[in-house]
Amino acid sequence: MTSDLSLLEINKFVLEKQRLAGDKAVESLVETARAVGGLHSTIPTTPYLSLFARVDDFSREQLDKELYLTRTLGRIRYVRTTVHLLPRDFVPTALTATRTLTEPASEGYAQFLGVTREQYIETSRTIMKLLEGKSGMTTKQIKQQLQTTLNISPIVNLMCDQGLLIRGAPEKGWKSSIHTYYLLNEYFPGLKLDAIGEKDAKKAVIRQYIASFGPVTENDVQWWSGFTKSQIRPILGELSNELTYVSVSGHDKLFILSRDEEALLSERVSSEHVVNLLPTLDPYLMGYRDRVRFLDLERFGYVYDRGGNAVATILLDGRIIGVWDFKDPLIKIFLFSQVEGDIMKMVEEKARSLGTFISGKEVEVKEYSSMIPLTQRTVGGFMSPLN
Repeated sequence: MTSDLSLLEINKFVLEKQRLAGDKAVESLVETARAVGGLHSTIPTTPYLSLFARVDDFSREQLDKELYLTRTLGRIRYVRTTVHLLPRDFVPTALTATRTLTEPASEGYAQFLGVTREQYIETSRTIMKLLEGKSGMTTKQIKQQLQTTLNISPIVNLMCDQGLLIRGAPEKGWKSSIHTYYLLNEYFPGLKLDAIGEKDAKKAVIRQYIASFGPVTENDVQWWSGFTKSQIRPILGELSNELTYVSVSGHDKLFILSRDEEALLSERVSSEHVVNLLPTLDPYLMGYRDRVRFLDLERFGYVYDRGGNAVATILLDGRIIGVWDFKDPLIKIFLFSQVEGDIMKMVEEKARSLGTFISGKEVEVKEYSSMIPLTQRTVGGFMSPLN
């Protein structure tokens, strides 16, 4: 076990791993997505804003190209049954590792909406024939072609979870969640979904998580993955020769990949501050069960709702110091406490740049003096925290 480290050292190290340490990533978008453990995509704008925070001179067209033209990235339901953007070569591993989580949830939802198992089998076969050789169709277009009264949306979602279909370009641009759907074997020709077994797939997913977010705890692994502890513990046992434990005063035992130990121990905390504005559900915000590492306990209700969903946040050196929101033509900010003038200047500059990226024009920055905690808001309040 390594000697005691400070939370600042840990957070600065994770910022490097998460491509948030100030030096924008020079690697491909695919490798950036891989490095951060996948990009959350439940909210359609999140992966774009996550990459804007990490990649120098990033444009929306860059991600669209990787997703819909070269198709080096794919959008699938992954850990905790949430939609992620993942490298194409990792899709078989991701689907195999999480299928026992995603399929039952989608099947139950389809049945809740009145789709029987027999109707699903028959309709999914028809959809497969309908989409063969097609350039992608929305659920509305599929329903019109089938001339059915069935709810098509839960059917195509379950087909995606089974590796039959994949979500393609949205119908109305980067802010839309109305996707087109393709046959996965045509979208990713030659991709072998049975190339890895479930046990090895889960092991690969957990190893990648530790690489992206370590140092972590067993509880962090469980939260992020959605796997049970009875599934996680044998895998961590098999990975024990690849892991090193880290001591952080006042915190549970943490572990990292042994290959990262030297980099962690050589971490030098710079006197230069790093400010990040991260979107709702950014990987950094969703990667840990133990959030005390970057958020004071009394502020939890301002950042996470009851379901663990994270708002768009302002970070200083890896710790959350406030919340931001956007409503054209304003970037709204709420800071938990007063910050030094040079920090405030950095926050405002980042906010204006982000607002321009979102809206395509110059925006104003407005500071708010108060915020209603998410615990007092209705479901979905995390999406507009300063509204």
